[in-house]
Amino acid sequence: SINLSCDGKTLVSGDSDGNIKLWDIFRGKEVDISIEGHDKKINSVTFSADGTRIVSGSDDMTIRLWDTLTGAQVGDPLQGHNDVRSVAFSADGTRIVSGSRDKTIRLWDTATGDQIGDPLQGHDDWIRSAAFSADGTRIVSGSDDKTIRLWDTATGAQIGDPLQGHEDYVISVAFSADGIRIVSGSSDKTIRLWDTATGGQIGDPLQGHEDWVNSVAFSADGTRIVSGSDDKTIRLWDTATGGQIGGPLQGHDYSVKSVTFSADGTRIVSGSDDNTIRLWDTATGAQIGDPPQGHNNGVSSVAFSADGTTIISGSYDKTIRLWDTATGDQIGHPLQGHDDHVNSVAFSADGTRIVSGSSDRTIILWDTATVQQELRLANPSRAMMIR
Repeated sequence: SINLSCDGKTLVSGDSDGNIKLWDIFRGKEVDISIEGHDKKINSVTFSADGTRIVSGSDDMTIRLWDTLTGAQVGDPLQGHNDVRSVAFSADGTRIVSGSRDKTIRLWDTATGDQIGDPLQGHDDWIRSAAFSADGTRIVSGSDDKTIRLWDTATGAQIGDPLQGHEDYVISVAFSADGIRIVSGSSDKTIRLWDTATGGQIGDPLQGHEDWVNSVAFSADGTRIVSGSDDKTIRLWDTATGGQIGGPLQGHDYSVKSVTFSADGTRIVSGSDDNTIRLWDTATGAQIGDPPQGHNNGVSSVAFSADGTTIISGSYDKTIRLWDTATGDQIGHPLQGHDDHVNSVAFSADGTRIVSGSSDRTIILWDTATVQQELRLANPSRAMMIR
């Protein structure tokens, strides 16, 4: 998993060994910061909006928060899931949403580490992806039950009927910035757009990938979608026409697990099972510099900090790493604390914290200034993805 900071300067990656790394985009080097704690595969990593924190989710069943400046874990791991597949911050950084193999979605208070309300239930299989709307009032989730669901964050109630159309697992979901549309990627090799007001599918499926679509994201202005696939390629799409923009971005040697735009839309960061993170120029499709390297297993999740200066990465090597986008260097040492794969990482909006989710069944909050654990949320299930 990989994610680009909002300012486009830093990338975060998580790999199959539980390693999280930060990369300097401009220098193409790992940032010398240690983010260590996960013991198993990292499924998801992402920055907070302000880039000061990272959240990661891992096969060690934990979610963890990290400080992007120091790599320190913020508090104890957040526990409660069975295999955390997805984690994400709300825009204001006060909440985290997590999705799990245990078929539930959970909300967490970043100040206390407490779970907010009861788990959101309704899916009949693994939850691969969960994300907040920009205003924080809704959550979207995608599942192996082939459906997409919308949830009210205030009440925990499901909004309307499930969005149906995919013929196989829904691997990745995301809101547009205005909250009007949802994009989904699936193991049926297609990408689909949905109207959040009606629940209807917008246009025909976007087709071109030759294998599972693992990751999808809107550009900030909503005019483009980026997708990453098991076919080793990254593709850009025009949201108005559904047409592919240019040819596939090629360079990875194995499956592309995570993709995202920089806040200004000029760059894309990708993370792959080839253990590398790569940066791409959206105008030319060219790769920017050499791949930042440091993880010793697949990169499951990446995210930009809001100001674009830092990238966070979560990995199957159980670590989280921070990277300086200007130099490409790793910031500090890997953040360690998870005992299994880190599946998902994210920054808080103000950048002061990082959250991570893991297959060790915990979610961990990390302080980006001290790189110490701030909170650890524990759950009997496994944490997969956080957004």
